[in-house]
Amino acid sequence: MEAVKAGKAYEVGTRREARRAARKRMDRRGALIAFVSSVVVLGGLAALILTSPGWPDVRETFFSPSAFADSFPEILKAFRIDVAMFLVVEVIVLIWGLVVALVRTSSGPALFPLRLLAAGYCDIFRGIPTILLVYLVGFGIPALGLSGVPTDPIILGGFALALSYGAYVSEVYRAGLLSVHKGQKDAALAIGLDERQSLRFVVLPQAVRRVIPPLLNDFIALQKDVALVAILGVVEAFRVAQIDAAANFNYTPLLAAALLYLIITVPLARVLDRMDLTTGGKAK
Repeated sequence: MEAVKAGKAYEVGTRREARRAARKRMDRRGALIAFVSSVVVLGGLAALILTSPGWPDVRETFFSPSAFADSFPEILKAFRIDVAMFLVVEVIVLIWGLVVALVRTSSGPALFPLRLLAAGYCDIFRGIPTILLVYLVGFGIPALGLSGVPTDPIILGGFALALSYGAYVSEVYRAGLLSVHKGQKDAALAIGLDERQSLRFVVLPQAVRRVIPPLLNDFIALQKDVALVAILGVVEAFRVAQIDAAANFNYTPLLAAALLYLIITVPLARVLDRMDLTTGGKAK
């Protein structure tokens, strides 16, 4: 009997080893196919671009090493404004979006006017293109001539971005709040928490954890849209690149500015992918 059990255990172990070996062979084969196909596709695209008749002109106009070296330090210095605006506006959007979402998900009859205003805010500011909103706020508010109202284009541009992205983020928050099962709140009330405590300690933490990936996606977009304040005259990275490109009739400075944005957005995108992989999409 013991010999039979040992024989069966050995047979099961042998089959497992065979399956593992087969999976490894399939993984190696898949990796090889992916590598070869990538080389073929990317190599073909590179050959198509590099052998095109206009490539020498494009290389000189967009990929000039000397123009890049001359413009990059100044663009990098101006990029500090983009980063500072992004960080400040992000904090404002996080707080403001949550306030709007909490108002929209409230159920008290006395709060109906606030819910109506919050819904109108989301509909209006999600419907207006961000660049148009920057124009309206940046040039419209100073034109009113109101005393005590800021006229600094950086402040007005940041305010316009906060209005636009606050509407988007509030909907992300609202989706997270509505995704938490009603039983969670009922359970919190059953153990003695009041309405505010159940929202703060039970519902809100779960909702925020679920919407972190889409929030991060919105902030990737916000980091790029900070460049829109250049239309108000703010001398940030994109504006400096525009000035250099116009002065030298060479678009390489724009490529330098794009590189700086990529340095910020690509790591954020990879963090987002990592979160999706670790949560299996459940956070959404």
